[in-house]
This record gives sequence, C-alpha cells and structure tokens, in this order.
Amino acid sequence: MLRWSRAWRLPLRGLGPSSLSASRVPLAPSSSGRSGTERRSVLLSYKLLDGEAALPALVFLHGLFGSKTNFNSIAKALAQQTGRRVLTVDARNHGDSPHSPDMSYEAMSQDVQDLLTQLGLVPCVLVGHSMGGRTAMLLALQRPELVERLIAVDISPVETTSNSDFPSYMAAMRAVDVPDDMSRSSARKLADQQLSTVIQDTAVRQFLLTNLVEVDGRFVWRVNLEALAQHVDKILAFPPRQESYPGPTLFLLGGNSQYVHPSHHSEIRRLFPQAQMQTVPNAGHWIHADCPQDFMAAIRGFLA
Repeated sequence: MLRWSRAWRLPLRGLGPSSLSASRVPLAPSSSGRSGTERRSVLLSYKLLDGEAALPALVFLHGLFGSKTNFNSIAKALAQQTGRRVLTVDARNHGDSPHSPDMSYEAMSQDVQDLLTQLGLVPCVLVGHSMGGRTAMLLALQRPELVERLIAVDISPVETTSNSDFPSYMAAMRAVDVPDDMSRSSARKLADQQLSTVIQDTAVRQFLLTNLVEVDGRFVWRVNLEALAQHVDKILAFPPRQESYPGPTLFLLGGNSQYVHPSHHSEIRRLFPQAQMQTVPNAGHWIHADCPQDFMAAIRGFLA
C-alpha cells in the first residue's frame, strides 16, 4: 500500500535576488523495478476518502498551479452522494508532491498510473481539470483498461497557447519579492499587490497565492516555477497520439471559457469517439470553483 508522501520541505535554491523566486528541485526517486530507459515516477501526495469498494473510485486531477485541496469540498460531497471512494492527488511540482525537472504529460501520466495501481483503484473514473484533464486524457489513451470512464474539465487535446495567460502568471510570480521577516498575512497582502500589476483578476491572484507558503522562515512558492517555466509550451500542448480511448467520455466546458473551441471537436471525436459535450452556463475555466453544484450534478449525471 503506497503511503501518503508529504511535501519535501527542503531548502530552496534561489533563481534570483528574491527568496520568492526560489524553487526547490530535488530529483524524484525512481520507482523500484523500473529500468533506466523508463520514465521516473514520483510518489504523489494524495487524500483518499473511503467508499464502496465495488464501485469505481472517482479520481480528481487538478490544473496548473492547483492542488488536491481545490477539490476538498467537492470530494467530500461526492463521496457522500455517490457512496464511492474519492481520491484527490497533487501533481508533481505542485502541492505536497515532490519536485522534479520533468514536467511532461508522459511523466505525469506515469505518476498517476503507478499511484492508482498501488492503491488498487483501477479501473477508476478519472476527472481532470485543465492540465490534469490532459494528464487524464493521455492516461486513458495509453492505458484504457485503467479508466472506466473519463471526464475532461474545460480542456481539449488541442494546443491552447493562443488564449493562455499562464506564462504571464509565471513571470509575475517569479518577480514577487517578499521580505523574510513579515507575518503571513502581510506577506500575502504584499505579494497580492505585486501580482496585481500584471494580474487584474482578484480571483486568479487569490488562487495563485494558495501556493505561497512559509518554509524555515522564508516565503516561497510551493510550485516548482523553474520546471513549470521550462516546460510551459509542453503543458499548453498535448502529445500527439494515434490510438483512441473507447470508453465513455465527458468534456465538461465552462460557458464563459474559451479553452475549448469548436475547431477542437474533430480531434476530440477522433481520440474519444464516445465523447459527450456538456456546457455549464455562467462558469469560467475553473468550473468546480465557479459553479460547484452544477459541476457535481454533471458528474453524477454522467455516472448514472
């Protein structure tokens, strides 16, 4: 049984004059029995809520800059409403999971495959938002026997570089400079002020600031900004695939979001021939935060 791997609280290496620009990048340990030619997986931090073992578990994968805590309330509610086990996971370089210089979707998929197998949660219902949705899609294409059904939340297997603000978010986060001797509330307020010069949306800033943590008296970003910045082009794209996933698939879209364009539909149907499209009105990219009740209702409806 794989145990919950908590954060590696190691000293961070500076990328510039500010401690906020620092990013720890310990190499992830290789999985036992894995040859040198295979990708190294990391021991992901997770939270598992108990439920009926006979039902496929719900597994939630968060998006870029997110963490498993993004789904805390939804996980608890769906565990009660469906009677299923619910697993929430921190991706590598996010939350409490270890840092690694590799931020490819192939590596992230392998991390989740290993975790699901070791926890005995296959096949499962895989629910992924944004970056997590692409990880979920790739996993389903690579190992369809592990995925009973798939839900991709406001993301497609088509590159989204043209409408993404994530590169500017990374630059703004790396430019933040907070002194070490400030209180946590003051540090957050100062970081928010500095981010606001680039990021006008208050909700987005508050989301990014969930990654501001104090480690050994220093304020740092818990996400591995160095690895994210180096791999941002890969994160905003999707690995080319020829095979398709034959299982039931739901693409759940935000009515106010532009991440999934009608021009993406043909590629969606090529890779996921059973795909259904459903739109949540008045929701942006973060559907689970904007309209949690509609988000959960869509999941329950897809499970029925």
